Amino acid sequence: MSGHSKWATIKRKKGATDAARARVFTRLIREITIAARMGSGDPDANPRLRLAIDKAKSANMPNDNITRAIKKGTGELEGQAYEELTYEGYGPGGCAVLIDAITDNRNRTVSEVRHIFSKFGGNLAESNAVAFMFDRKAVVELDPGEKDEDTIMEAALEAGAEDVVPEDDGTFTVTGDPNDLVSINDAIVALGIEPTSSEVTMVPQNYVEVEEKHARTLMKLMDALDDCDDVQKVYSNFDISPEIVEQIANEG
Repeated sequence: MSGHSKWATIKRKKGATDAARARVFTRLIREITIAARMGSGDPDANPRLRLAIDKAKSANMPNDNITRAIKKGTGELEGQAYEELTYEGYGPGGCAVLIDAITDNRNRTVSEVRHIFSKFGGNLAESNAVAFMFDRKAVVELDPGEKDEDTIMEAALEAGAEDVVPEDDGTFTVTGDPNDLVSINDAIVALGIEPTSSEVTMVPQNYVEVEEKHARTLMKLMDALDDCDDVQKVYSNFDISPEIVEQIANEG
């Protein structure tokens, strides 16, 4: 599995539920609103907003929804006062869990996150308890199609990428500095390849091997956090053998 996104890989294997798909628009709207508020309403001058809009369009979000979200972020329309929060904790088996949230009610969100950790054998930790175990990176995933590794590597490295890793399933994972995400993404697109994923994410420095007895509970914890409306992204440094991942994926 990809070294940076074991949880993302498992989610893809399990498949998205209708409820999960329904939450995509809500998360994208919040991301667009925050991006516009933190930068500007012009995607050409605001890389974070541009990427959020690209994701929204890929998810077939209507342009009217995107425009309203931008205007709420810039203050042209009234909207909820969202803020970004980060939560840290430990899951079953001792793995670190890092959570990005966007919320209009931090008391509600921390209460929900704490309850989820408690329910599935984890615990919420203090700030900076596990964040130091992760590096913030730009990560672009792609299916090369007919392009060879040398072509992809040359284009990515010229755009500022730090590493290009061929995966076991034939795809590639490109990593780099967060500030280079747009240039890396554009370089891949210029090759005629549409990235399957392009984002700034948290990459674990090391991984914790989780035994089978903890794996299923850990997956329930991750699913529950992912289902939380205020949670945008969940990261963890767990490692689970491919055989156990396959068993969990087949269980649905």
